[in-house]
Amino acid sequence: MPLFRALSGLTVLAVCLAGCGSVTGSPPATATPQFIEPEVTASASAAAAAPTAADPTAAAPPTPAAPSSGAAATSAAPATTAAGAPKTVKYVFPVKASNVDYHPTHSKYPATDIFADCGEPVVATTSGVVLEISLKDVYVKGSPDGPNNGGLSVSLLGDDGVRYYGSHLSKVQSGITKGVRVTAGQLLGKVGHTGNANGVCHLHYGISPPCAKVGDWKVRRGVIWPATFLDSWRKKGQKSPVATVAAWNRSHNCKA
Repeated sequence: MPLFRALSGLTVLAVCLAGCGSVTGSPPATATPQFIEPEVTASASAAAAAPTAADPTAAAPPTPAAPSSGAAATSAAPATTAAGAPKTVKYVFPVKASNVDYHPTHSKYPATDIFADCGEPVVATTSGVVLEISLKDVYVKGSPDGPNNGGLSVSLLGDDGVRYYGSHLSKVQSGITKGVRVTAGQLLGKVGHTGNANGVCHLHYGISPPCAKVGDWKVRRGVIWPATFLDSWRKKGQKSPVATVAAWNRSHNCKA
C-alpha cells in the first residue's frame, strides 16, 4: 500500500511540508509544522462577492466550460505571455496518476507538494523549453536552504511565458536536457524523494516568472499558489497562471 495511504493525509502533509523547505533538517516528532496561508486580496474578495466579475487570474476572456464528454482534455487555452504576445497553450496536470493528493499551502513560501507513489510519471504542464535540470542528488541533511533542496529536478519555460518547476524526482527522463523543446503532457521524469523530501514520495511543484531563467532558485522554487490551477487542470480545465505570475512580478520585480 502506498506510503501516504498508510498514513493519514494530515500526517503525510505535515511530515513532508515541514521538510521541503527545512533549514535544520527533520524537526522533532513533537514539532508542529508552520504553514503560510494563501493571501486573500481585496480584489479576490470582491470577485468572490460578485460571481459575474472577471476572474483576476485569467489572462484572456474565460474559456467555455469543459464538456462532460471529456473533449476538453485536448482543448487549448489562450494566454498572454509576459511580453504581451498572445499564445495558445494547453495545460495538463503535472503528475499522471490516479492516486494523487496535494495541499493548498506550503511551508515558508508559495508552492505545492503533490503526493503520489514513487515512480509515477511527472509530465510537462504545458509546451515549452527546458531551462534547468538536476541529474544528481547532492543534498546533505541539515544543510541550509539552497538549490540542492530539490534533488533531481526539471525547470520548464512554458510557451505562455511562465516557469514550471518540479523536484524530488527519482529520475529525469532520458532526452530531457537543457534547451530541449517539450509538449504538454510529455514525460519529464518520475516521482521520488530525492533532496530534502523527508523520505516521502512527492513532487515539489513551483510556478514563477523566468526572471534570471537559471540559478535564481528562490524564485524558481515557487512564488504563487499553484493549487487553484492544479484543481482546474486535474478536471481537464485550462485555467492560466499567466496573469497571477505577471502581477507578482510587477510588485516584486523578481525578488523572492
